[in-house]
Amino acid sequence: MKKLFLPILALLSSLTVLSQTTPAAKAEVKWYTIQEAEKLTQQSPRPLFIDTYTDWCGWCKKMDQETFTNPVIAEILNNRFYPVKFNAERPDTVKFLGQTFVNDGKYGKAHQLAVGLLRGSLSYPTVVFVTKKDDKYYVNPVPGFKVPKEMEKLLIYFANNAYEVQSWEDFDKNFQGRIQ
Repeated sequence: MKKLFLPILALLSSLTVLSQTTPAAKAEVKWYTIQEAEKLTQQSPRPLFIDTYTDWCGWCKKMDQETFTNPVIAEILNNRFYPVKFNAERPDTVKFLGQTFVNDGKYGKAHQLAVGLLRGSLSYPTVVFVTKKDDKYYVNPVPGFKVPKEMEKLLIYFANNAYEVQSWEDFDKNFQGRIQ
């Protein structure tokens, strides 16, 4: 029995190491601060993807656990966007796109930047796509919890600039994603 214990222990140890290097284990989004993302987009243009959340939001946490850990979602976010996590109730001052935003209590607990990004509709989670064309920035908030399959479709719609040439309805009809 002792002779079998050591080989089994060695096998289990190697399986643990292997499981930590699988693609699923590497499905992590590299989140930036909003200031880092703004700087990066000036150096190498990409759309911003802003996950607007609050600490008390259960659906936000569920999206963190189920959607943003999906390998396809993480790959698209890391390679096609500058992903940002933005706490909509943060207390500090934020400078973004040449403007200063504060949380002065005017909107309850909501930060001025969150109010602007969400166009006053404070619903969490809401993901916001910030795109730039002809030196103008466009803010596109999309509210609600999204499963990976739905998020993939949204990400590709904005990453491929499909929103410039076709309606969401037409894109949705013909979209073939990698997530089943």
